[in-house]
Amino acid sequence: MLIFPGRTSFEPMHSTFPRLDIGPLSEYRDDDIMVSRFSDYLQEHQNLVFPHRHSFYHLVLFTDGGGKHTIDFHHFQVVPYQIYFMIPGQVHSWDFEGDVEGYVVNFSESFFRSFLLQPDYLDFFSFLNGDSRQNVVGLAIDIREKIVEQFEELLHQYSQSPVLREDMIRVLLLQLFLTIEQSIAKEERQKSAFHKNAVIANFQKLIDRNFTKHRLPGEYANMLHVTPNHLNALCKEHIGMQAGELIRNRIVLEAKRSLVNLDLTVSEIAYQLNFNDNSYFTKFFKKEVGMTPDEFRKKSAESH
Repeated sequence: MLIFPGRTSFEPMHSTFPRLDIGPLSEYRDDDIMVSRFSDYLQEHQNLVFPHRHSFYHLVLFTDGGGKHTIDFHHFQVVPYQIYFMIPGQVHSWDFEGDVEGYVVNFSESFFRSFLLQPDYLDFFSFLNGDSRQNVVGLAIDIREKIVEQFEELLHQYSQSPVLREDMIRVLLLQLFLTIEQSIAKEERQKSAFHKNAVIANFQKLIDRNFTKHRLPGEYANMLHVTPNHLNALCKEHIGMQAGELIRNRIVLEAKRSLVNLDLTVSEIAYQLNFNDNSYFTKFFKKEVGMTPDEFRKKSAESH
C-alpha cells in the first residue's frame, strides 16, 4: 500500500507525491531497518512499479532478472550483479522482466547517527551522494561472491533476536559500503568520494536545503565564508560545472519530481518552487530542459 505521510527534511514542498516509510514495508514493522530477498519484497509490494519516493535509504542488489529502473529520471537496464542505491527524497520506478532475484535493504536516516562519531560519514560514499548517475554500480567480478555473502549474513542477522542485532547489521552494512567504494576507486572509474572537497560537499548540502530560497552563487559563498569567484573555481575544478549550474540543476530536479505528480498543477509547482509566476517558471524550465513543463509531464506520463 502506498503511503502519503507529511513533509520531511528531504521534501521542501508540500505535495501528495507517494512517499514510502520503512515500517509498513518491514516484516517486523521496524522503523529503522528492513532486510529481505528481493523476490519476497516484490511479491508483497507489487504495486511499487509506479514512481514514488522513500523517506529512507534504499539499496537493491540484483542477482537474476532483467528489465529497467529509473532514478530521478535517469534510466538504467537491470543486469545481474548490479547494485543501486537511493537516498531519501529521490524518485524512482521500475519495470522488471522475468523472475527477478537479489536482496533489498532499507534503513532510516537516523540508523547510523548514534553509532558513528562522524554523523555525515555516509555522505562520503560516492553512491550515496544523491547524484543518480552514480547511484548504480556494476559489481566487479572479484567482489561479487563476497558481496553476496555479506547480504546473506545481513539476512541472517535480521532474523535474529533483537539483542545487538542492529549493531551487527550496521557493521555489516559499513563493511559492504567500504568494499564497494574500494572496488570503485581501484578500477579508477571515478575519484573516490572520500577525497571530495569539503567546501563543495557543504555547498551541495546547502543547495539541497535552500534552493527554493537562495538562487545566487554569491548567497551560498557568503554562507560558506568564501568569495563567489573561489566557489566557482572549486566547482569547475571538482565537478566540471559552474556554481550557478549546480543550483539550477537542483531546482530543475525538484521541478521534474513534482511534475510526475499529476495532482499538482504547473502553477502550484511554480509557487512551491518560489517562482513569481507560472510564465517565469515555464521559461526557466524550457531553457534548462529544452521543453515546457507541460511537455515534460506529457512525455513522462507516456513513458509510464
